[in-house]
Amino acid sequence: MKILLSEKSLQSLRQKIEKMMAGQPFECVTFESAIASGRRDFDAAFISRDVTGLSTKHELAPSLKACYQVLDETQSLRWVHIHSAGADRDIYVRLKARGVQVATSSGANADVVAQTALAGLLALSRKFPQLVHAMHERKWAPLLGSTLPPDLEGQTVVMVGWGPIGQRLAQFLTVLGLHLVVVRQSQHATAQPAKQLPEMITFEMLEGVLPNTDWLVLVCPLTEKTRGLVNAKRMSLMKPTAGLVNVSRGEVVVEKDLIQALQTGVLGSAYLDVFEHEPLPQESALWQMPNVIVTPHSAGFSSGNEPRVSQMFLSNLKQWSLVGPS
Repeated sequence: MKILLSEKSLQSLRQKIEKMMAGQPFECVTFESAIASGRRDFDAAFISRDVTGLSTKHELAPSLKACYQVLDETQSLRWVHIHSAGADRDIYVRLKARGVQVATSSGANADVVAQTALAGLLALSRKFPQLVHAMHERKWAPLLGSTLPPDLEGQTVVMVGWGPIGQRLAQFLTVLGLHLVVVRQSQHATAQPAKQLPEMITFEMLEGVLPNTDWLVLVCPLTEKTRGLVNAKRMSLMKPTAGLVNVSRGEVVVEKDLIQALQTGVLGSAYLDVFEHEPLPQESALWQMPNVIVTPHSAGFSSGNEPRVSQMFLSNLKQWSLVGPS
């Protein structure tokens, strides 16, 4: 078996890979070597965070383009493990279309993303953007009178998605006393006891709950059903005080509709970690809005992610080496 990975991953994982392969013949080749030599005979690949680096799925560094070219041109490739939870980059779509198994690292950063989504919601609810703006102006502006923030307890969160991130975030929100409504493909498909679950609705029922929504939280994958899910019509159904939290994919929200809703008071506030185009263009109005928090697609970043992703890769490698691609 010929395994393709970065030089950094090879240095840190070589001994663990040898142990996982348990005496089976294998060869590790770095992307750097494959690019330089023109080799295209690999069976498996590990796309670690250092491979993608600061590139986004919209703007690729030359080094990442070269790595993707190796994957595209390796016809023997059967399995790829990626560091992200989502596999909606064009390269992975192409690989899957030709029969390559693409394994994600879903769950590796679930706690971190859930914590970040909660932090965004709390920051908006406590009007931190307004307070930080006043701080930069050296203005003493206590939250009194008409600026008093409402209590979170008893407010309604509509959360789109019920994967590892959503399930962890639900625990946090429940502790704070928020009423949770989850939007997912099915109301009933779960192994958990119904009494332990929040209220579940389908995508077709979303518009019916929006008028009572205080927070719309997006933790879903990008699919044909979720692309453009949050648009002008749906935001117009929400309270003018409602907030949006998006740590899923930028394309789930129609960005021009969101900007207009925030500028005109149709929507109260937003915490956004993802955008239709990344990096977010400098001319975007979102940068300067006093009711918006913008972060650079970093909700899931933490020092513990790399070892968790590496362990997922190693576990999948062992299984794949034993049974081969299905």
